[in-house]
Amino acid sequence: MTETQREALAVLAEAWELSPDVRLGQLMANLGFLGEVHVGKGLGYIEDDELIAVLYRQRAELRSRLEGTPNEASQPAGMATSVSGSSTRSEAARNAS
Repeated sequence: MTETQREALAVLAEAWELSPDVRLGQLMANLGFLGEVHVGKGLGYIEDDELIAVLYRQRAELRSRLEGTPNEASQPAGMATSVSGSSTRSEAARNAS
C-alpha cells in the first residue's frame, strides 16, 4: 500500500467518524457523487490523489457542520466551495459584493 493510499484511508476513517449515522455504502456513494461533481470522474475512474482531495472536502464540510463554523475556516487554502458545490461565503459577504 502506498503512502497516498494510507492517507486516503485515514481521511476516509475520519470522515466516517464525523458522520456515524451514515453507512459505509452511503459514504462511498456520496464520495462517488462528489467525485463526479468536482473531478468529472466516477469513483471507479478517479485517481488516488483526486480522491484524497474529495475526501478532504468531505471531511471539512462535516467538521464545519458539527462545529457550526463557516466551511472556509476548516478547509485548506483554495478550497472555498462546499462539497455540494455551493458557495460557502456568508450571506453578509454576498450582499456586500
